[in-house]
Amino acid sequence: MGEKQLHCRGARTNRGILMAILTTGSGKGAGILEKPVIERTTPCRESEFDLKKSRKIAPPYRVILHNDNFNKREYVVQVLMKVIPGMTLDNAVNIMQEAHYNGMAVVIICAQADAEEHCMQLRGNGLLSSIEPASGGC
Repeated sequence: MGEKQLHCRGARTNRGILMAILTTGSGKGAGILEKPVIERTTPCRESEFDLKKSRKIAPPYRVILHNDNFNKREYVVQVLMKVIPGMTLDNAVNIMQEAHYNGMAVVIICAQADAEEHCMQLRGNGLLSSIEPASGGC
């Protein structure tokens, strides 16, 4: 019976080339080589290093919740869970408590555009909030 031999060459030009050679014969070297089939695979994905190098990483921003004397604690927790993706009940309660006792609390650290959006959503629900660059300070 015939044997298939697969040979893969590394991606020199961001493309892998797959060559399949089908041989038939008695197995002692006698046989007929058919024309190789060359298939082009999809281009290789850039490495994480190349991606980080090629794009600027936006500096992170903090979304700050400020204490107010108007909203009930339960409402603040509900708004945090509604507005901030992945916010758990425990985290929302801790943030609310910190803002209540210390005057402010960090809600989330994220990209500037996301921080602005979260801040506007918190304000739209009646909470006092602001953003600041996360670099510097604690």
